[in-house]
Amino acid sequence: MNWLLVEDIIRRALLEDLGHGDITTELLPGSDRIITGHLVAKMPGVLCGSQVAKRCFEIVEPATQVTLLLGEGDDLSAGDTLARVHAAALPMLSAERVALNFLQRMSGIATQARRLSKRAAPFGIRIVETRKTTPGLRTLDKYAVRVGGGYNHRFGLDDCVMLKDNHFAVAGIDPEVVVRTVRSAASHTMKVIAEASAPAMVEPLVKGGADVILLDNFTPEQVRSAVAQIGGRVLIEVSGGIGEHNLDDYLIEGVHAISVGALTHSFRALDISLEV
Repeated sequence: MNWLLVEDIIRRALLEDLGHGDITTELLPGSDRIITGHLVAKMPGVLCGSQVAKRCFEIVEPATQVTLLLGEGDDLSAGDTLARVHAAALPMLSAERVALNFLQRMSGIATQARRLSKRAAPFGIRIVETRKTTPGLRTLDKYAVRVGGGYNHRFGLDDCVMLKDNHFAVAGIDPEVVVRTVRSAASHTMKVIAEASAPAMVEPLVKGGADVILLDNFTPEQVRSAVAQIGGRVLIEVSGGIGEHNLDDYLIEGVHAISVGALTHSFRALDISLEV
């Protein structure tokens, strides 16, 4: 992760939550007491975001001592203590919610990525996420996918050329010509991904010079047919409604990557709490 970006994300989240201060804890008797809290997993999963949570506490109070007891990517069991926090009650409780929000979200994404990646790995297929991330949190979402064992797709529109259905609709000409035109104008360092929304588009996109063919919303049978047709000439990515419920149907020899939007938009946050 680029910590220049992460620091900004954390500070914005803290400002959103704290506003002018934690009124409840400020009025509480004993808020200046030095206390120790433990971050405890309430369910099994994959730990991710511990450094981000640590930084939340440190920004609110630099003197806070956070001891990480487990590492990024470690498997968690219910009841595991993953970190110890030692600080005055006021800054600890003020940072608690934001730290947990990041920790629960990132661990949830990493946990789902781990499950899917383990199923795909024996087939040599990469599980990748998409740009379907929460605005402002893309850096953390994509980092969590990597911690879980998945891979990253493009981070933004400036990462690579990716021609999708609406691009072909706007161009209004033969898809092969669209790919060839864009290919000739793009930097030599840029890959060109072209989406086939129907089997008839596959061959024109290959002939146009695409580096990757994205088979979107193809049935498993159509994917197998396309793999045979392409014959190893380009990389093949599969996407469209693929998740835990049907991943096994798409673990097909010849497919290089499966993109799963649900990794970052339909995950279950891991239940983690701060216990004082």
